[in-house]
Amino acid sequence: MSMAIARPDPLLRADSRRRFAMAADGRLRILLLLFLIFGAILLARIVQLVATDLFTDAHAASGGMADRADIVDRNGVPLAQTIEVESLRVVKTRLMNDPRVLARGLAQIFPDRTEDYFYRRLTMRVDGIVDMPMTRSQRAAAERGLADYRRHKNADLFADVLAEAIPSVATEEWRRRIVRHSSAMIRHRATHEQLNAVNALNEVGFDYPRETERLYPRGSLAAHVLGFITPGKGGAMGIERAFDRELGRRALTGEPLALSLDARVQAALELELSETVANLEAQGGSGLVLDVDTGEIVAMASNPTFDPNRVRFPTAEAQWNAVSYTTYELGSTFKPITVAAAMDAGVVTDLSRRYDATQPIRIGGHQIRDSHPSGRWLNVPETLISSSNIVTAQIADQLGADRLRETFRALDFDKRPQLEIRERGAPRWASPWGRTTTMTAGFGHSIQVTPLHLASAYAALVNGGIYRPATLLKLEEGRVPEGRRVFTEATSARMRQLLRMIVASGTGSRADAEGYRVGGKTGSAERAVDGRYVRNSVVATFAAAFPMDRPRYVILVMIDRPPGNAYSFGQRTAGFTAAPVVRRVVERIGPMLGIYPDATRDVDISDLEPLIWKPRGDQ
Repeated sequence: MSMAIARPDPLLRADSRRRFAMAADGRLRILLLLFLIFGAILLARIVQLVATDLFTDAHAASGGMADRADIVDRNGVPLAQTIEVESLRVVKTRLMNDPRVLARGLAQIFPDRTEDYFYRRLTMRVDGIVDMPMTRSQRAAAERGLADYRRHKNADLFADVLAEAIPSVATEEWRRRIVRHSSAMIRHRATHEQLNAVNALNEVGFDYPRETERLYPRGSLAAHVLGFITPGKGGAMGIERAFDRELGRRALTGEPLALSLDARVQAALELELSETVANLEAQGGSGLVLDVDTGEIVAMASNPTFDPNRVRFPTAEAQWNAVSYTTYELGSTFKPITVAAAMDAGVVTDLSRRYDATQPIRIGGHQIRDSHPSGRWLNVPETLISSSNIVTAQIADQLGADRLRETFRALDFDKRPQLEIRERGAPRWASPWGRTTTMTAGFGHSIQVTPLHLASAYAALVNGGIYRPATLLKLEEGRVPEGRRVFTEATSARMRQLLRMIVASGTGSRADAEGYRVGGKTGSAERAVDGRYVRNSVVATFAAAFPMDRPRYVILVMIDRPPGNAYSFGQRTAGFTAAPVVRRVVERIGPMLGIYPDATRDVDISDLEPLIWKPRGDQ
């Protein structure tokens, strides 16, 4: 039996291969088209997320800022630095887990914040986007739009809904608000341990951006001097504001801005001041340490204060620099200035001359009296030791208005302090200025200046008579500003003796730090509010210098409105409130500044001691 074997036609085989290739090519085209569509969708989503993240980065990074140079003290100790930190941010539209559960977990990781705080940061709410009153229908439309946005993540559709419901705001503005509220910064400066704990919550809606942030490593130290940063606006106070551009320029070279402050002295002054304000139950206080030869401010403190790392002012007054900005009538601290001016003018030529202090002075419907009447005639040393308003008023009257005002102007009491920061208060003079004003201004009334004005005046009073404006910048070694002469050298030498006597045996005795030869003057004045003095509302000031045989530093302490309690033996005056602070600060900072106690030396006041009246039993 024979079999026939059929062979495939070559044309049929070629056609079959062609049809197979065309089918395969079609499938590949379909797969490629699907891949391209999927890729386009994925790319669009990535672009949307990146755009959202970029926008919210710029807005939500409240700690973010441009590079700025470091600020350091005179010894190179950092006071302000720009650092890179790791942060935690949420993109609310990407959240997968229950916000309430996440908030509970975050509160455990960051216990300084509440669960409710984190819940508000994690959730989008209509009130967070719409910052205006809404009708019931508008709110209902906004809530529906928000619900759709949570599902579809389409900011344009949500913006259209809001623009239709509330047409007073443009669609594009609504979109910006939606995008802005779609993410929020949860934490700045998170540690690696904290971020690892957050990562363990398994939430894809969290991001971990790195930011540059301004750090003040010593917290509230010198806060009113340094100031702080407002995101997007730069420096908002103090050195940060005054040197905003300069700090940016210095960042390019890495050169820090060196201040005249000494961080050690600053810390000692702030500690003693804050403890005293608390113990006295006072409303506040301020302090200053000033180099008498250069005008460099070694320490400047104002209380209450704040932390520039986390700016929250505890009171409205915490915003004020009470040393350079706030003006006061500083009372009897003006008496040495009046006496020195009278010496240079030839009004006081004999320190033994006595003035009648037995009765108050009545002039222009006013009465000038002494807080602690002596009931006798006083010479100049006794006047300063017992702080007599009556005698000082007589000396100011003899000096005359023109010469007293000339001295005040020579000490810049008629203008804002010449200081680098912008927080500088303008003095206030009584107007019109009559004879009564001359007499009261002689003992620190009828004129308001800042504590910085007074400290600079005392520097001129004890350094040989040369006035130099204060500065917060470190001067080059050996550089002493020229300044201008206000008092003669002879008068300055005599004032050193008199100021030392006030502390050694007068109203400033509680400022006497053993071995440091402190000299100074108390001043207690009632606060003037709306042109009227408020009884028992006292500003207590002690202005001093040390060591008085060769003055190096002025130190000034002011206590604002001490009520008089057990800590001050029921007294409000500077001798019981401010003077003890000066003593403690001098004892702490003296060795830091290279001044050591020496009980074997003192200012020679042997020619003045016979002028001081003593009770018969003490002679």
